[in-house]
Amino acid sequence: MRLITAAGSLFALLLVCLCLAPGSWSQQAASAGKPSAVVKVKNAALAKSSPSASDAVLGEPSGGQNILASAERIGKRDPFAALINNQRDAGAGIHLPPGKAGLVIATVRVDGTVRSGVGMIAIVSNPGNSVYFIREGDRLYDGTVEKIGLDGVTFREDSKDAFGHPIERTVTKRIYAIAGEEQ
Repeated sequence: MRLITAAGSLFALLLVCLCLAPGSWSQQAASAGKPSAVVKVKNAALAKSSPSASDAVLGEPSGGQNILASAERIGKRDPFAALINNQRDAGAGIHLPPGKAGLVIATVRVDGTVRSGVGMIAIVSNPGNSVYFIREGDRLYDGTVEKIGLDGVTFREDSKDAFGHPIERTVTKRIYAIAGEEQ
C-alpha cells in the first residue's frame, strides 16, 4: 500500500514539474535566440569592463575569483550584507589618550570655574560625563587652554584645513551660553 501512495505522489510531482518546465524552457529559448535591447546594452557595458565582471553577471566564476567581489566592481551592493551597520561612526575610531590629554575641545562642556591661590581652575566634562580640572596652559588633545575667566574658558584649537595646512583658532566656551551662542 505504501508503495502505491509513494508512486502516486512521485507521479504527481513529475507531472507538476513537466507542466512548469516547458514555460521556463520557452523563456530561456526566446532570450537565447534573440537578445532583447536590455540584454544588448548590458552586454555592451560588460564588454567595456573586465571579463571577470561579465562572468560574474552571467553567474560563471572566472579564475577562482569570488562572484560577489566581481559584482562590487560593477557597482552592485552585496545582497547578503547587513543594511544596518553595527560599527560606530568614523569619529569613534580615534583612540584618545587618557586624562586631560584626551579632551577634544569641540566636545568639552564647561561646568564651572574656581579661583584658587595660584590662579583660575575650570571644571569641564566630556560626553562620557567624566569631570576634569584644567588650568591655563594645560595641553588638550587638539589645543591648549589659553585663559580661564569667571564666565568661561578660552581655548586655542589646532586643526588642519582640507589641504593639510595648520589652522589655529580661538574657541570660547561659556558656563552659561548667551542667546544664539553655541555651547
